Amino acid sequence: MPKWFLPTISEVVMLSDPAWATSEAANQAHHKTSSATSAAQQKKAQREWQGAIAALTQLLNQKLATQNAADTPDALIISGPTPILSDAALIPRLSTWVFNANAFNLSAFLPFRSLPGHSSKQAEVVEESTSQTLPLIPGDPLASEQFCLVLSPTFSLVFVLGTGWNDEPVFLFSFLPEVVERTWEILRPRILMLSANHLEPLDRLIHTFAPIAPDYHTVMQFTRRLLEHLPAQREESPAVRIEVPQAESSEIHLDHTDQLSPEELLATAKALDVELLQAIAHEVRTPLTTIRTLTRSLLRRKDLPDSVIQRLQSIDHECSEQIDRFGLIFRAVELETTAAQQTAMSLTRTSVAQVLQQLIPQWQKQANQRGLVLDVVLPPAMPAVVSDPTLLDKALTSLIERFTRNLPAGSHIRVDAALAGDQLKLQLQSQPQSHADDKHVGHGFGRSPLKSLGQMLMFQPETGSLSLNMAVTKNLFQSLGGKLIVRDRPQQGEVMTVYLPLEASSNIIEV
Repeated sequence: MPKWFLPTISEVVMLSDPAWATSEAANQAHHKTSSATSAAQQKKAQREWQGAIAALTQLLNQKLATQNAADTPDALIISGPTPILSDAALIPRLSTWVFNANAFNLSAFLPFRSLPGHSSKQAEVVEESTSQTLPLIPGDPLASEQFCLVLSPTFSLVFVLGTGWNDEPVFLFSFLPEVVERTWEILRPRILMLSANHLEPLDRLIHTFAPIAPDYHTVMQFTRRLLEHLPAQREESPAVRIEVPQAESSEIHLDHTDQLSPEELLATAKALDVELLQAIAHEVRTPLTTIRTLTRSLLRRKDLPDSVIQRLQSIDHECSEQIDRFGLIFRAVELETTAAQQTAMSLTRTSVAQVLQQLIPQWQKQANQRGLVLDVVLPPAMPAVVSDPTLLDKALTSLIERFTRNLPAGSHIRVDAALAGDQLKLQLQSQPQSHADDKHVGHGFGRSPLKSLGQMLMFQPETGSLSLNMAVTKNLFQSLGGKLIVRDRPQQGEVMTVYLPLEASSNIIEV
């Protein structure tokens, strides 16, 4: 039964679901969950909540593609206890309202329309543009929930991170219009009691974006994206377990690591790295993609001076570089799991000549910025290979970047392409310039050595850059249908050779 004179949102959603409603008595009679189980459920529910926010952001960007008039919001978002959206391009298009227990203040009881010198029309503008925080009575259980109510022209949705009938943490969501409408019905009295001046504009918005029956495509898209964006689960409590996809048993207890074999310890460490890197890749790529989108929208303007255009182009280039880098890291991490390895990558005919023609100017520019000289020697004609054209260019660029970052200024880099039987061979080697300081020869041929960061990454202390370690890089090229061989030469450094299989019936392309 509801615990307060107004129910919480989690209670509304549970009462609307027969599975939850019929099990209320059984759950209330059940013994309390243990603290360990409750902690695990809290982490699971929190991950689902974060995944729902990411899924909602994508859904709104897709569904609200056609923007309304400047003075009309595209959707209504009511949340608590904080705003949940961070997409800078999306927020200005929404009417956002936040319930917060700390927002209790005198201004909530002073409607703007009652102040001297303010007309009714002016008051409504102030209310809708600045008064977006809604207070709660102290002790209101709604303050202990994280929730979001969404009303838009194409869908309506409510989701909440609250507690179940047995006080266990739970994440719930519903697209049903009656549940969305019932959610508004329990929020409206709270607004009426404490901030009645906001009720009129909110009622208008509710009328504008009345709850509608869900389209099953929308529900499927949201659910799929929620699962795709679940943050990686990294658990620290001894009673909590880490899911390892490649193991038959999906549970490894951290408090008994002394009983694990070296292979199991390595698998556990790799599982932690996989989860961490997936989370980092997502958190880095998302804001960079937003920045790049905003930058490209500015570049479409015709009234910008040349100096501004050049800086915007630099921002776009830097964002694209980092997006590609972390996209490659994310893909390589996926390939490190057994499940991903069992799904064969789509390998097809790939023109290495075209790939190199696009990449060589970029490589030479990067080398020049680091005081290096890069020469690429290609045969007059090259046959196509079998690989993944969408990933090969990123893998080669990552290899060149890793190779050049460990070289001192003044070094000479040579990239040779040649046929080797039924394979195409790409070889990278370096040689210090004859006028380079003697200190570069023998020791410190490169800059400070790369440091290992976990099981998959290398870290360059001087630049702060991250790159895949050699084992993961070799696995990446293997998944691309090729092979990477690395040899160390005394006094001179590494020689990296990539072999790619030729397409059996390919035509030779002149370079």
